Amino acid sequence: MSVDRADRADRADPATASGYSDHPPRMGFFTDTSICIGCKACEVACKEWNHVPSDGLSFTGMSYDNSARLSADTWRHVAFIEQRKPLASQEPGQSGDLRWLMASDVCKHCTHAACLDVCPTGSLFRTEFGTVVVQEDVCNGCGYCIPACPYGVIDQRQGDGRAWKCTLCYDRVSVGMQPACAQACPTESIQFGPLDELRARAERRVEAMHDAGIADARLYGHDPADGVGGDGAFFLLLDEPEVYGLPPDPVVTTRDLPAIWRKVGVAALTIAAAGIASFARAPR
Repeated sequence: MSVDRADRADRADPATASGYSDHPPRMGFFTDTSICIGCKACEVACKEWNHVPSDGLSFTGMSYDNSARLSADTWRHVAFIEQRKPLASQEPGQSGDLRWLMASDVCKHCTHAACLDVCPTGSLFRTEFGTVVVQEDVCNGCGYCIPACPYGVIDQRQGDGRAWKCTLCYDRVSVGMQPACAQACPTESIQFGPLDELRARAERRVEAMHDAGIADARLYGHDPADGVGGDGAFFLLLDEPEVYGLPPDPVVTTRDLPAIWRKVGVAALTIAAAGIASFARAPR
């Protein structure tokens, strides 16, 4: 590998970019929504292991989805999406059968994580596995990370004020264990492992589905060339991302900050120079 290619690879690896010179491979999630059965075992396992408070005890009006979205009290969320869409075997113009799309969503652990850019206390940090973790004992509740997240993942807990989200079970992964959600998933819809291996496995899975006539199958968040440099948690979807409540083209929300600050600096210097010149010309 040339020096230039090695430098680009280092920048693409979030752990290396964060200063870890000798670290394990980047770890992550591949969630194959085509085999999710909506059991919510992942939600329960996440809550039990991480001591996440209960939620979803009120009727949401959203089909059978009692937790509605990712939040400070829901780090894994299984969506239930009802569709009436023609199956691959049906003729065009037919109304189609009712189908369920079920998908377990989670923090994406972005390659270029805007939440890290805006955190003033260092509460958010990058681990040696390339994941992003919130240290609740360091968080001051400023909330800057919440609008910075392009996926709307991070949330402040009511009555607490601090930010909370999935840690990809850093405490378990650090000792060679699987995250609780992947361990509990009965269909292996949630798969955990080295990210490069998961990406290769996901590509083979999509090819197999296309060969079987499922043309709508596509990967989301796996591409290092996307607006966030690829996600540490990516998905196989059976419809457009918007159907699942995911942004179609997520970008790092802080990508323009350097240019903005440069412009602010130039404007400040211009105003200061004008003030000095005005003061110098003033009659004495």
